[in-house]
Amino acid sequence: MTRTLRTYLRPYVGPLVAVVLLQLLSSGASLFLPTLNARIIDEGVAVGDIGAIWRLGALMLGLTVVQIIGQASAIYFGARTAMGFGRDLRAAIFDRVLSFSAREVSQFGAPSLITRTTNDVQQVQQLVMMTAFMIVGAPIMMAGGLFMALREDIGLSWLVAVAVLGMGAVIIVILLQALPLFRQLQTRIDTLNRVLREQISGLRVIRAFVREPHEAARFERANGDLTTTSLRVGRRMLTFFPVVQLVMATSSVGVMWFGGLRVDAGEMQIGQLTAFVQYLTMILMSVMMSTMLLMIAPRAQVCAVRIQEVLRTSSSVVPPTDGVREGLSHGEVRLDHVTFSYPGAEVPVLSEISFTVRAGETTGIIGSTGSGKSTLISLIPRLFDATGGRVLVDGVDVRALDPEVLWTSIGLVPQRPYLFTGTVASNLRYGNPEATDEELWHALEVAQARDFVESMPGQLNAPIAQGGTNVSGGQRQRLSIARALVRRPNVYLFDDSFSALDVATDARLRAALASETADAAVVIVGQRIATIRDADQIVVLDDGRIEGIGTHEHLLATCPTYAEIVESQFKAEEAA
Repeated sequence: MTRTLRTYLRPYVGPLVAVVLLQLLSSGASLFLPTLNARIIDEGVAVGDIGAIWRLGALMLGLTVVQIIGQASAIYFGARTAMGFGRDLRAAIFDRVLSFSAREVSQFGAPSLITRTTNDVQQVQQLVMMTAFMIVGAPIMMAGGLFMALREDIGLSWLVAVAVLGMGAVIIVILLQALPLFRQLQTRIDTLNRVLREQISGLRVIRAFVREPHEAARFERANGDLTTTSLRVGRRMLTFFPVVQLVMATSSVGVMWFGGLRVDAGEMQIGQLTAFVQYLTMILMSVMMSTMLLMIAPRAQVCAVRIQEVLRTSSSVVPPTDGVREGLSHGEVRLDHVTFSYPGAEVPVLSEISFTVRAGETTGIIGSTGSGKSTLISLIPRLFDATGGRVLVDGVDVRALDPEVLWTSIGLVPQRPYLFTGTVASNLRYGNPEATDEELWHALEVAQARDFVESMPGQLNAPIAQGGTNVSGGQRQRLSIARALVRRPNVYLFDDSFSALDVATDARLRAALASETADAAVVIVGQRIATIRDADQIVVLDDGRIEGIGTHEHLLATCPTYAEIVESQFKAEEAA
């Protein structure tokens, strides 16, 4: 297990030590049972000594009780250790993923992160549990069984060597074939999760374009690949059990055959032969237990590497060690020669962007698709970090601000509004957990969402499905806007947040926002001229550069790019 994962096991050293001691106790008791059984046969049954039978039987019963108590306690502590370790590991992955910027999330992909947090952790957790049960018991049973078997009769020792070596050779061959398949298996699970997640999220699009057969075939391919790989793994691993049974049966027959000859020659007693068979079975069972551990280990090792990749990945947005926690009260945003490039990109998405958004003013951002509008607005709350220049809020570089202070000062309505499973109220209180019902209704009224919320069963307690799939796109946008209003931040960022609204609702919402956000800095990314034409200043982006800044009338006269956008949406006389 890698060093990073071992650090999460350190709190469980105590329970693991207890498991080791209990396994030691249980295994030690097991080793004496075949010898006592042999003595009962040879010293009690053979000579008719009832007292010896009762005495040795009572001793066997006591050792059996010790064995049961030790094994049950070891399983209890081992299970608690494994479950606690899995819980801590999932929490660690979750915390690390929460610290990721959008860049790292895109790098891994949401389906892969889900698989690593659930299935991969479960595989490593299972390895810890099996190790806790077998790491001590199997070696003790093997070494102790070998010693006790030779103690009973050394003449049959060559049978033990042949059985163990034969089983070991089979195990090595099977594991060498299975390890590459385990890597493929985890990749296939990632692919199936990705396809299924896309299909569930895009169900409406699939139905709208009548692509059900295509998507069904796509899912079938991913599902078939996973099934095929799983079957290949299963075939490799399942060949082990028949081979083990064959080796154990053959070994027992060999011992009885050659042991019978030694008993007939007077070189061995019947009780010793019985004990030798039991010790041989114990040795082979310990080999099988070790093999079960080795069967789990390759897949767990692959999963551990995948978990390590997440835990060792640091966010590209690094919080400051001693971030500024005070001074954000005005809500002024300034971009100073900002440049941004995605990793590996040949040209920057944004180049030399400079403008200021003052408190009490509204700034509109418009441009063609791919001009960098959403990327620009993502730099303000540090969803990405600018690769050049500075982004300042109230004169402080966002990279020097404490993240919680920065995010508390910003109300972001993303381009794709997302609602969480819960109720209308629980979603709105993401903005402010302490908000009263009156504040929620006020935010809904400003966001032009009060009417449809009042018509929903339960109103504020009306259920919301994951992603807000039980409400329309326009309703999701208005609820997302209300969520930002509940926070009452100093800076509002609306990333094309009015695109699903009709013109009349858009106009009413912007009119209501004007008084609600009078003291805050407001940035609106829009595709429609009507959404941003009344802004105090409009920033026109084209291919990641500023083509013009000014009011609607000023840009009509001085910025050809803006004039083309206006002309494409309105008639010339309407634009004037």
